Amino acid sequence: MYSHILIDLDDTLWDFKKNSKIAMQEIFNDYELIKYYDSFESFYDIYMAKNHQLWEQYSKGEITKDFLSLERFLYPLRIAGCENIELAKTLGTDFLYRTTQQTNLVEGAIELLEYLKEKKYNLSIISNGFIEVQYTKLRRSGLLPYFSNIFLSEEVGYQKPDIRFFQAVLAKLSTKSTECIIIGDNIQTDIQGANNANIDAIFYNREGCGLLNVSLDACIVDKLLQINTIL
Repeated sequence: MYSHILIDLDDTLWDFKKNSKIAMQEIFNDYELIKYYDSFESFYDIYMAKNHQLWEQYSKGEITKDFLSLERFLYPLRIAGCENIELAKTLGTDFLYRTTQQTNLVEGAIELLEYLKEKKYNLSIISNGFIEVQYTKLRRSGLLPYFSNIFLSEEVGYQKPDIRFFQAVLAKLSTKSTECIIIGDNIQTDIQGANNANIDAIFYNREGCGLLNVSLDACIVDKLLQINTIL
């Protein structure tokens, strides 16, 4: 039925939560941010909450990449009474580099890709992540050889869940929506985006989100290898 599988990268295959926390711990230590926070966890909790909010705004086109990159570090500094824009910029640049050096994958990622490769599916990455880090992450983690196409929102010109992102992907692949299925961990960008574009979807519910009040059309799994029984 399907010839193309479109897979999100961060927290679907590449373990963003784990890798970014390792990089952030290094940042906290090396830049002595203990001067502003009593502990790494208190800093990290504030950073993550703001980062999540900013990425939601970015996916809706409400803020720019540059604003996101600066504000996610300037905000926790500002909360601690440090309005140092240059430090925030430095932290942002260094953080992006350090994340690319991490290679932890979500459990079952390689096994799933090997299975899909054996089944002769055409595999593509679809991501809102930044160009300067996504390709490096794919190469260093060993994921790149599995994919025939990489679709990043910055290159496509639109961001998930914008229907134009998915339309551009379908056009580039010269295929129909009925011949594709999307795998992703984000209800809004991946699953709602797929629904809007009339593409079937598999929601990787890694965090065990409660879905009673969520309207979505997708198969739901909480382990990547459960997808092997669907495709």
